[in-house]
Amino acid sequence: MNILGINSFAHDTAATLLVDGIPVAFVEEERLNREKHTKAFPDLAIRWCLDQAGIEMKDVDVVAFAHQAGVDYRRGAADALKRLPNPLAAKRLAAQTYVDISLVRKQQAFVKRWGYHGKTVNVGHHLAHAASAYFSSPFDTAAVLTLDRGGDFLSTTIGRGAGNKLTIEREVRNPDSLGEIYTAVTWYLGFLPNCDEGKVMGLAPYGRDQLAAEFKDLVQLTPDGLFKVNLEWFRYHIEGGYLSKRFIERWGPAREPKAEMTGHHEDIAYAVQDVTEEAGLHVTRALHAATGEKNLALAGGVALNSVMNARLLNETPFEDIFIQASAGDAGNALGAALYVWHNVMDKPREWVMTHPFLGPEPTEVECKRAVDDSGLRWREVPDAAAEAARMLADGKIVGWFNGRAEIGPRALGARSILADPRRAEMKDIVNARVKHREGFRPFAPAILHEDGDEYFEDYHLNPFMLLVLPVRKEKRDQIPAVTHVDGTGRLQSVTKDGFGEFYRLISEFKVLTGVPVVLNTSFNIMGEPIVNSPEEAIHDFVNTGMDALFIGPFLTEKASSEASS
Repeated sequence: MNILGINSFAHDTAATLLVDGIPVAFVEEERLNREKHTKAFPDLAIRWCLDQAGIEMKDVDVVAFAHQAGVDYRRGAADALKRLPNPLAAKRLAAQTYVDISLVRKQQAFVKRWGYHGKTVNVGHHLAHAASAYFSSPFDTAAVLTLDRGGDFLSTTIGRGAGNKLTIEREVRNPDSLGEIYTAVTWYLGFLPNCDEGKVMGLAPYGRDQLAAEFKDLVQLTPDGLFKVNLEWFRYHIEGGYLSKRFIERWGPAREPKAEMTGHHEDIAYAVQDVTEEAGLHVTRALHAATGEKNLALAGGVALNSVMNARLLNETPFEDIFIQASAGDAGNALGAALYVWHNVMDKPREWVMTHPFLGPEPTEVECKRAVDDSGLRWREVPDAAAEAARMLADGKIVGWFNGRAEIGPRALGARSILADPRRAEMKDIVNARVKHREGFRPFAPAILHEDGDEYFEDYHLNPFMLLVLPVRKEKRDQIPAVTHVDGTGRLQSVTKDGFGEFYRLISEFKVLTGVPVVLNTSFNIMGEPIVNSPEEAIHDFVNTGMDALFIGPFLTEKASSEASS
């Protein structure tokens, strides 16, 4: 049984393929068309998934779309009609009409373009989010929470999973949305909305709590365990921008993208992060009280807020939490397919996401051709992991392109840039010389799972880099390049099973240095998707300050003068 899952709802389009309930292929369209957060229909992703499984579209039994045209429209139109005769509300209604017509046309065009004659199933946006979390988790039963900007005109759902069944029990409709608030403030701070929210999370620890009390007026926490947004501060709900005149009058004009980052901006970031965390805690505590479950499965764009996630684990009665690697909209391709397999077809659960490596992998022949054609001097090494560890210990910055690509927005050891976390200067060097990005942004400590508790307080298995935990005080001087300004780290737990060569690399680094941690950041430069091909890896290597590049077993190095440029 072949089920093709497709997310084409808006941004971060993607495709996945299940064969008898097991994901064998998953890729975001942006990795292939090179347009970050692309809205393009995932034709390239679909083609790759089919090729990976060695099948054609005629062999696909069911196509699962992660949207339900009409549901979003009815809810959104009803909300817009309440705000008439405001002309911006009329514009909002027209936009809602366009969105739903577009979804119908996309689906019809897919069927015609691919000559597909099989069954199609439409799974709601938040139902796909929930399914992607629960059916990927190791839990037999769990409470399930989705937190997002929107989809199906919902921002939040709460429910539960038991065995192979998932139910949604309560919901919060747009425009009441924690994700919309966070995106609006992302715009205010001069970043790209629906793209740079992670920058706000990284900036927040630099701020003070001067504005946090005032920001509580943005969200009302309701006695039923949900929330309502005070829309007097916003305009996102009527297509008139992000923030209201009242917001600008109270907290000043929005920052221009290239302008100086001031203490006021840092305080704004702190405040929106704080209000998001507190609302998340409020909903999660109510969810636990309602379900009595010990496990929490979490998905949606807001679930990428790894600072909030850690508080949900450590400050609520839930004992365990699971957030799958592609918790944003791209992951809905997986969620829609899993929902059809389990909820619709009533198939038992046999798969758990223990690693994220479901993406493309070039052959060794393709890797060798790429380094040959590059004109760079290269050599084949017998043990790439050991060689890379030695280079890291010597202070080199290493590009690491190895095996199948990881899914989701974060590099997890297949398409990574690595450095020595013991050298405090590495944070600034990698930000400026390699990533070409803002200096306040932190890097992840990738740590051997068995050593996690030695380095982090309240340590919890976190293979997908979705929890931020405090670095133990006695270890902060040992790994300063990956210890953020507030003493935390957005860590990645690296396990022996599933992480293969990346686990060996860190193990070799530990042998050389005594430290079971490496600095890990995504293999890309600011504004581009994570590299997908050997040629893209070589391009970024040549045009940044990386010292060495491993593409499978092939190594190329720069002279020290080239690397420092």
